Amino acid sequence: MMVITSICKNVIYYRGIVMDYSEKNELNHTVSMFKKYRNLLKELTVKSVKLKYRDSWIGIAWSFVQPLLNMIVLTVVFGGIFGRNNDEMICYPVFLFTGRLLFSFFSSSTKQAMTSFRKHASIIKKVYVPKYMYPISAILANFVTFAISILCFICVWIFFKLTGLYDGANLRITPYALLCIVPMFLLLVFCIGVGMILSVITVYFRDVEYIWDVLCTLLFYMVPIIYPLSRITTDWIVIVIKINPLYSMIELFRQCVLYGYIMSEKMLLYATVVSFATLAVGIWFFNKKSDDIVFHL
Repeated sequence: MMVITSICKNVIYYRGIVMDYSEKNELNHTVSMFKKYRNLLKELTVKSVKLKYRDSWIGIAWSFVQPLLNMIVLTVVFGGIFGRNNDEMICYPVFLFTGRLLFSFFSSSTKQAMTSFRKHASIIKKVYVPKYMYPISAILANFVTFAISILCFICVWIFFKLTGLYDGANLRITPYALLCIVPMFLLLVFCIGVGMILSVITVYFRDVEYIWDVLCTLLFYMVPIIYPLSRITTDWIVIVIKINPLYSMIELFRQCVLYGYIMSEKMLLYATVVSFATLAVGIWFFNKKSDDIVFHL
């Protein structure tokens, strides 16, 4: 009888699938479990970065070249509209680059996070791994390329500062530029929260993937990336833009590296609260639904 009781404590039957009791406890996603699988998270992140540029000629250098090309194209298209005769903007190409850089990270990381379960479905069905490793590794892989793109931004900043094109001579560097890691970190936290929510919803409703693609396009034009906020004269639209946490994070980043002054305390507080609140909701929602993911893949 004692032997049978011992066996029952170590094995759980859940919807016809046998799961080890210790693995069941690990589904609580504790900090200790995260530390246990941190090497796996690292390997998944490295793998995602390598696979992204595996068949390209210049490889990971696209993380440097692609944002530069995007900036050139958008500057040619919109520079004549928004980049001239605007006293509230410093160097339109750099202004554009800062917004585009952060938004691209948000868009690409959330899109890859939402499809991470489908891409790893064969592994998930066979081997137990904490399921949150897949969306988080996808987001971290994009954060690596995002960090590389920062080097491109530095080169662009120096170029316009030295040449003086688009009033680039007015660009100035201050010690506050070092604080740019704060909005970058908040954006990472926000993306993880959104990515975890989307990754679960997409398993149940595949159409969300296409809907999100459209919403990201809408968000791109609803956030002052290609235009300054001063160009918006309708009060309710201004309010909608300011409520968007992406606006706060992009503006905080610009305050550090473009305008050269300390970040707005109110904007920083708002971005921090929204980022960690989104992360908390993402973790709660993921923990609630993660056990059923394997049955819908």
